[in-house]
Amino acid sequence: MSVADRWAVGAAYETYMARWSRRVAQPFVAWLGVEDHAEWLEVGCGTGALTAAICEFGKPSSVLACDPSGPFLDAASVAVPDKRVTFELADGEHLPESAEDFDAVVSGLVLNFLPDPERALRVMRQRLRPGGLLGAYVWDYAGGVDFLRHFWEEAIALDPRAASLDESRRFATFSAGGLASLFEAVGLVEVEVKGLEVSTPFANFEDYWQPFLGRTGPAPSYLGSLDGEQRERLKERLQQRLPPAEDARILLQARAWAVRGRDPA
Repeated sequence: MSVADRWAVGAAYETYMARWSRRVAQPFVAWLGVEDHAEWLEVGCGTGALTAAICEFGKPSSVLACDPSGPFLDAASVAVPDKRVTFELADGEHLPESAEDFDAVVSGLVLNFLPDPERALRVMRQRLRPGGLLGAYVWDYAGGVDFLRHFWEEAIALDPRAASLDESRRFATFSAGGLASLFEAVGLVEVEVKGLEVSTPFANFEDYWQPFLGRTGPAPSYLGSLDGEQRERLKERLQQRLPPAEDARILLQARAWAVRGRDPA
């Protein structure tokens, strides 16, 4: 089964994934420990979740934030109206030209979606100043993201072909050990990996379900490929699977793997 991941609608991504990425971004920036007044390059800024955290908690001198999606950049520029930030259209293997290198190069929820993550990391490392820091975080898709796990387990129960689209299978190599090996493979030293646990509370079932209808991201792209009857059957199964608390909330958890490494020069 082939369904392309769509990354086209900033508002849809915001409610589907960016609101949870924001919860990871703050502890990630703190854990990196980059000195104040550093110059940052962010690869795959999306709608600005990590960009905002860098500005608020990283105390940067400047941030060059890039993404291959024009609509995402438009959303990010509105969400982060900070004069220290410049937004540019670029992907992970073709980064913006700059007269200067950077103290820190970072990426949030991007590495696993790149066609060649190792090559992209090599390109990112080339933009580091000697001794600079490269950092990233990705979801622990293999078992640490409850709201996706529930979705895919029910989708596969109805449609076994969906198994090939399940992020826990597609991105199984992006484990703690896999990320450490990837960073070491591109020549980084002092490589460390840390699990970042966040809560992902939904106000009610509709707050859980509606973001999957936005056709932006793997699960929403899959859902958009189904007909109305198939979508309704999946919705009913999920509603039965996710009974709410007394206040109607659905309380779930998610874990991201954060990884950092330093240029040995």
